[in-house]
Amino acid sequence: MLGNRAKAYAEAGVSVQAGNAFVERIRHLAATTQTSGVISDIGGFCGLFRPDLTGMEDPILVASTDGVGTKLKLAVAFARHNTVGIDLVAMSVNDILVQGAHPLFFLDSFAAGKLDVNIAQEVISGIAHGCRQAGCALLGGETAEMPDMYQPGDYDLAGFCVGIVDNARLIDGSTIQVGDALVGIASSGLHSNGFSLVRKLLASSGLSPEAPFPGAGGRKVRDVLLEPTHIYVEAVRSMLRDLNIKGMAHITGGGFYDNLPRMLPAQVVACIAFGSWRMPVVFDWVKESGNLSWAEMFQIFNCGIGYVLVVPSEQVGEAVSRMKAFELSAWRIGEIARRMGDSEEQVVISFE
Repeated sequence: MLGNRAKAYAEAGVSVQAGNAFVERIRHLAATTQTSGVISDIGGFCGLFRPDLTGMEDPILVASTDGVGTKLKLAVAFARHNTVGIDLVAMSVNDILVQGAHPLFFLDSFAAGKLDVNIAQEVISGIAHGCRQAGCALLGGETAEMPDMYQPGDYDLAGFCVGIVDNARLIDGSTIQVGDALVGIASSGLHSNGFSLVRKLLASSGLSPEAPFPGAGGRKVRDVLLEPTHIYVEAVRSMLRDLNIKGMAHITGGGFYDNLPRMLPAQVVACIAFGSWRMPVVFDWVKESGNLSWAEMFQIFNCGIGYVLVVPSEQVGEAVSRMKAFELSAWRIGEIARRMGDSEEQVVISFE
């Protein structure tokens, strides 16, 4: 009997039965993300995937891994666990998208001191939802119960995504030139960055999870702060088929100043027109509560722009209008200019 065999481990704080029950409860969630390439089932030693290489002359695999950070602390504090899984998927699939890659499959790692099957299932439901949005399969994962490693109720998440792109369609920013335009696609809010600061500001504000968030039209604090990260895969891949997308950036930790240079050739700068897009009220609240400058805000947060494209100036109108079909707002937020020397920063934002 399993109960007798697992007794010693259970006394050490690890429930084999709970782990097995959890796998069975999430099996159907993984099935909802299955794509034609999946040739294995949840619960094995590994996941198996056969990619469709039709039409690809020189396929390249593109991989990314990320987490959700201390946004998880708010999910635990607010007892809402069904959105952070979307964040987890978004952070990796949006990263590989900047190279023009289509996500193939995703794997997760869920770790806790004691496995609460109900909470873990909520988290995985969000991961499955994110995978469906991104068009990739939840191929497998790891569930680790580690007594004494985490505070009661806490858990940690990590995600891993593999995608594919034909070498001829790889986006690397090398063709970006002076005069090209920057198109910013709206974020849904904070996404998954800056929460160590946000949690500090929230604690000193006295706002409860159920309180109306300042300026948010009656939305509750927990809804605004746990709003999941946008997944841009479907919308951006639509544009990749028809437009000349020269470079892309996912605006995550490090904000504009750290992420935009990752797509730029050394000889150019990105000139940002501050105020050219609609900024969610959460950023005004952070700025005022933390007594921050806008320069500090753009170093930490996405400030309302979750994803940036570089396109020829004449294609801006089509890029912006194309986003409406995906219920996303987009704006021309700046242009590419010549860099005056290696000492000049590659992101210039005029706050005047």
